[in-house]
Amino acid sequence: MDADADAIAFGTDGWRATLEEFTDERVRMVGQAVADYLRAEGHDAPVLVGYDARPTSEGFADSLAAVLAGNGFDVLVPERDRPTPLVAWAIVDRGLAGALMVTASHNPPEYNGVKFIPGDGAPALPAVTEAIEARLGPVDTLPESEHGTVETVSLVPSHAEQARAVAGVDGGALDGLTVVYDAMHGSGRGVTDALLESAGVEVVRRRCDPDPEFGGTPPEPSAEHLEGLVAAVRDRDADLGIANDGDADRLAVVTPDRGHLDENLFFAAIYDYLLESASGPAVRTVSTTFLVDRVAEAHGEEVFETAVGFKWVADAMAAHDALVGGEESGGFSVRGHVREKDGVLMALLTAAAAAEESLDARVDRLLAEHGDVVADKVSLDCPDDRKEAVVAGLDDEIPDSLAGQSVAEVVTLDGFKLLLEDGSWVLVRPSGTEPKMRVYAEAADERAVRERLAAARELVAPLI
Repeated sequence: MDADADAIAFGTDGWRATLEEFTDERVRMVGQAVADYLRAEGHDAPVLVGYDARPTSEGFADSLAAVLAGNGFDVLVPERDRPTPLVAWAIVDRGLAGALMVTASHNPPEYNGVKFIPGDGAPALPAVTEAIEARLGPVDTLPESEHGTVETVSLVPSHAEQARAVAGVDGGALDGLTVVYDAMHGSGRGVTDALLESAGVEVVRRRCDPDPEFGGTPPEPSAEHLEGLVAAVRDRDADLGIANDGDADRLAVVTPDRGHLDENLFFAAIYDYLLESASGPAVRTVSTTFLVDRVAEAHGEEVFETAVGFKWVADAMAAHDALVGGEESGGFSVRGHVREKDGVLMALLTAAAAAEESLDARVDRLLAEHGDVVADKVSLDCPDDRKEAVVAGLDDEIPDSLAGQSVAEVVTLDGFKLLLEDGSWVLVRPSGTEPKMRVYAEAADERAVRERLAAARELVAPLI
């Protein structure tokens, strides 16, 4: 494998890098590897190439389309940047072989990325990405007479119809609801807001124009980046605020009382809402709240825990016919849809839930019934080449107690999760996307969470 191929590595959700590393030559190599993989698997249906709102994304998508067409595949491309979930749905809806999506999601503007989505519309599992990586090499196209076509298509109408069907929302059903929508200058603009309006929602738009710098902050819908949305919800006396990340596969929710609604609380609330009219288990990652488990237990349902990464959530959703799957970073999907994070569909589903009962009231009710839950996380710098040693070291250093609580159980699904005797927990795991170790904690109040995070940091820091 040459130096260019060595620089390409598919992590938690595709290959992402700064534009110094993410070059057109390397992107074209990815396109060739995907073409070779699809051919080896016997696929000859068209392939979709989507892209996000970054200034360089359309050009990279053009290069991928040219390589795939040069390998004999017919290629579909959208008429402009579109959200990743629209690309995932189009694969299934149109019976495609798969798709390549050019996106760096929530990363800063100096990044870009690309990921392959297989024919089922769910995230690629390691067996697939490893097979693609093994085929990385120089571009090798067919004679021009054997090239495929490149066709421009619209992805919006079909996805909107699917989202309304899955959410059970007809046109005008949400009349009287006011939502402030924040696209964070990403690909959700003109898509999520239009979907909400099609259901009767009055939409107030924020950051719904393209901006190569994303307004000076990464398109990451975290609390520190949504202060303006919180203010807008309160100023406009809106029922709800919704933000998407850069490629609109994730969402964050703002309520009038709470401001930014912790994604753990949101997960529990949306699962509770879905259980009013359906049944089925939930799938959550090891870093996501036990409040979901309490909601499930109250309804006689189960919860299945996975490693961090939506690909594992999606896989478990299929295995257990789950009603909903999600993660504390704001990625969710529901039964009846493709098993890929969909911040557009979830925006409509959230609005439908809020129209029935305010999210503040629902969360208050759940916490009163199941007990208060507070969660937080911190990161410790850790070079990638030290992560394995840190995890191995932790295996020898698991304490009998942490922050004054006995360790009742140790879960090793992804790093080390210490379940404490009072029902709280601490998780330590290596980041799959950054040179960091992640430390998570959940307990009944903020002081207890701080104590557990501090104790876990003291445990991990000497090992780095």
